[in-house]
Amino acid sequence: MVASNVNAMHYVGVDVHQRRSSVCILDGRGKPVKEFSVKGNWAELLAQVTRSVPRPFRVCYEASCGYGYLHEKFAALAQGVQVAHPGQLRLIYRSKKKHDRIDAKKLAQLLFMDLVPQVHVPAANVRAWRSLIVYRNRLMNRRVGVKNQIRGLLRNLGIVAPAGKRLWSGKGIKWLREQTMGELEALQRDMATEELEDLNGRIRRVEKQLNQIAQASPAVALLKTIPGVGVRTAEAMVAWIDDVNRFSRNKQIGSYFGLVPCQDASADRNRLGHITRDGPAVVRKFLCEASWRAVRSSPTLRAYFDRIVHDDADRKKIALVATAHHLARVMGAMLRSGEVWRESVRPASKDAAKDAGVAPPQDAEPVTALSCAAEVVMRC
Repeated sequence: MVASNVNAMHYVGVDVHQRRSSVCILDGRGKPVKEFSVKGNWAELLAQVTRSVPRPFRVCYEASCGYGYLHEKFAALAQGVQVAHPGQLRLIYRSKKKHDRIDAKKLAQLLFMDLVPQVHVPAANVRAWRSLIVYRNRLMNRRVGVKNQIRGLLRNLGIVAPAGKRLWSGKGIKWLREQTMGELEALQRDMATEELEDLNGRIRRVEKQLNQIAQASPAVALLKTIPGVGVRTAEAMVAWIDDVNRFSRNKQIGSYFGLVPCQDASADRNRLGHITRDGPAVVRKFLCEASWRAVRSSPTLRAYFDRIVHDDADRKKIALVATAHHLARVMGAMLRSGEVWRESVRPASKDAAKDAGVAPPQDAEPVTALSCAAEVVMRC
């Protein structure tokens, strides 16, 4: 361990890669002290930082796969750890010169100036929860692909399959295996049905674990009081919002999930384009699916949807995305206030909490990803 002769804070920028990383150290005046590269995995990087970086120091690195693990390891060494948002870094540093050593220096400079566009780093259990939700979604997508493959095979052979979900029931699978096919087509059918059964089993295992986590989370139970919102949508929102207090306004929640339009404003011109699609795509997908169900079962959300459609059938998709955006903001308001859903058919206003009929109490406790007031549990 290297001890510094002065007590001035040092600022360390790290450009992290799997097998090679670059490190830049600035002193308390922002002047470069040392730059070096580390060949090896993250264990070697952490060991080299422990040996070579003067104390005290703060560290900054760019978010990528495994950023949560590095945050925990760096937090044990440094007095402060900041994880930079990759997309916003590219906006700050628009340069055609790209090099690991230069990137590490830029990160250190941003850290020194306290201008790092930070990302939220959830706890390890929340990160694992998110990962399992994404894994289930991938399994579901793969199962859809296998089902389409089977239907395509039947169509090529001129076999009329049962409509809807009947083909995937026990009787439907039995009917499928009894169909007369050539040797090659029968091989495809058998392998596809085996894969389908395997995927069904894996999905059931994942959902069993997710259900256990959801049942222990009062925040998930709170969001399920919204018509059309099921356990999968509720758990995804709770897992990715994590701590609702990190959003100063509910409008930021819609932006976090990429449900706000792109904007190009100049002088008296203000052009709004498609949504930004920032943030987790899996949550955006769940919100849109929940919106379709919600507009069929909630008078409040139906009124919001119809107001945006405005008797124009071509605006239904726009209205769906707007309803998903509105639903995300309402969920944020509910998690912040601890109030359950209440129907209100009045026109939607700018306040998402009032839109949903949520009247937050003055002394309400915030609802986090893994905790909630006992009063909310009783109401749910």
